[in-house]
Amino acid sequence: MVRATVSGSDADPTTAATPAGTNAAGVSAVRGTGSTATASASLAALQEVLGLRIDESLLELALTHRSFAYENGGLPTNERLEFLGDSILGQAVTVMLYREYPHLPEGDLAKRRASLVSSAALAEIARGIGLGAFVRLGKGETLTGGRDKSSILADTVEAVIGAVYLDTGADSATAFVLRLVQPLLADPGHFGVSMDPKTSLQEAAARLGAGVPVYSVAESGPDHSKVFIATVTVGTSVSATGQGTSKKHAEMSAALQAWSSLRSRR
Repeated sequence: MVRATVSGSDADPTTAATPAGTNAAGVSAVRGTGSTATASASLAALQEVLGLRIDESLLELALTHRSFAYENGGLPTNERLEFLGDSILGQAVTVMLYREYPHLPEGDLAKRRASLVSSAALAEIARGIGLGAFVRLGKGETLTGGRDKSSILADTVEAVIGAVYLDTGADSATAFVLRLVQPLLADPGHFGVSMDPKTSLQEAAARLGAGVPVYSVAESGPDHSKVFIATVTVGTSVSATGQGTSKKHAEMSAALQAWSSLRSRR
């Protein structure tokens, strides 16, 4: 699993030391609690993890999933912030890649950008900082494991980036994005797996002699809003699940989870 170093807004993420009480990448191991994740104390704890002070009402909005908004009288959701954050993320990553890799052709730069801003990559970043524990979810989403759904996690990361931009400015938001993606840059293996996790899983399983990945997919919900849940099993070594709005996305999410598990056992 990717562990994103985000604490310390002015720190160089490539040289920051790991203080006591943090994980291997220097991110405080702070977790919210399901029903109180948006209380002031929990918002403050999340800001410690992020390494930034953000207006609490804006941060709370960034954490508000539409399921929570619907169950609470039609509150504003984080979707507009997500839209903004997606643009900020893409610009920051594009400029960084252009400057840091002057000899890479356009095609390779595009592939790296796609990998770094993919939903799979953002979900890994979110898991690394424990963001799911702070998301404001409706009861139904909470009961069905919404705090670990890749789509919800990725969208929330983008919304938080949007909130950082609005409250602290463009330079701070760019620095924040680069701290988030730094672990991915430090691990070139993630470029390939984020782009094509199913192939990466198959290759990893073959190298370890773990067997061929086998997928099964279930679906639920009405035709206009189906949810797909994929399970992938790799011999007796790994079983992982993923969820998405299509069979393809669900299988990719499951494959990424399984790849991460296999990789950690090497």
